[in-house]
Amino acid sequence: MNSSRYRGRFAPSPTGLLHAGSLCTAVGSYLEARARGGEWLLRMENLDPPREVAGAADAILRTLDAYGFEWDGEVVYQSRRHELYRQALEQLIASGHAYPCNCTRKEIAKTARRGLDGYVYPGHCRRRRPEEGGRAWRLRAAPGDTVVADRLQGPYRQNLTADIGDFVLLRADGFWAYQLAVVVDDAEQGVNDVVRGADLLVSTPRQVVVQQALGVATPGYCHLPVLVNAAGEKLSKQTLAPAVAAEDAVAALRLALSRLGHVPPEECGSLAELWQWARAHWSLARVPVGPVLAG
Repeated sequence: MNSSRYRGRFAPSPTGLLHAGSLCTAVGSYLEARARGGEWLLRMENLDPPREVAGAADAILRTLDAYGFEWDGEVVYQSRRHELYRQALEQLIASGHAYPCNCTRKEIAKTARRGLDGYVYPGHCRRRRPEEGGRAWRLRAAPGDTVVADRLQGPYRQNLTADIGDFVLLRADGFWAYQLAVVVDDAEQGVNDVVRGADLLVSTPRQVVVQQALGVATPGYCHLPVLVNAAGEKLSKQTLAPAVAAEDAVAALRLALSRLGHVPPEECGSLAELWQWARAHWSLARVPVGPVLAG
């Protein structure tokens, strides 16, 4: 992480409403930023219109406001930043890091083996030249191990060539891939520390190699424990996690802090008192590695 003032962010996706798992992530990232005297930015990751729920973005903002979060600057929407992603892709093409791909998912599944996050791309189009074009664009996976120094989870090592393969930057349906957009956004916004859920740790090495290919700084990383249900599944929109309610803000914030290893005293009976206590006592040393059972 560079030596400038701490700048973190929270980046929800409006594919649903804010639930207990995303609330914990918001609380952890917010407190880490405030404890270090830094800024906390808010970015709406609305890159996938077919999956976006109408009104969810505004509902998330209202919920965060009702819970007492105070973000710095204006909210950034990825849907308004396509030109930045296009410029980054053109840079990667020009430097030889990106190439066009015509493979369909069905074709890949026929010959590929399973990796850490889906099929490992078998490299069918690796020799395809940029001028030939393609349905999608991929980044050439870096050889050797990529190591992420995570402040909570510890060192995380991944061999992209063996574990992931060349990964998509621009999808065949014309939508930008998360791995490119998140790197471009963090760099452009000056984010120098990323605090988010541990479910995203597996994708971090991909972002590191995109950062290296673009010549931008790699931020610090801290992946917080995810909440899981009784079946061990991550609490998410896919597992039908219920939305947190504005009228339950005090109880829900207290529970989120407790799940992050910070149990507020009973005398903290208001949002203001809970936040004041949390900001004074926040320490990553008290946060469990996880996962945490949401029971």
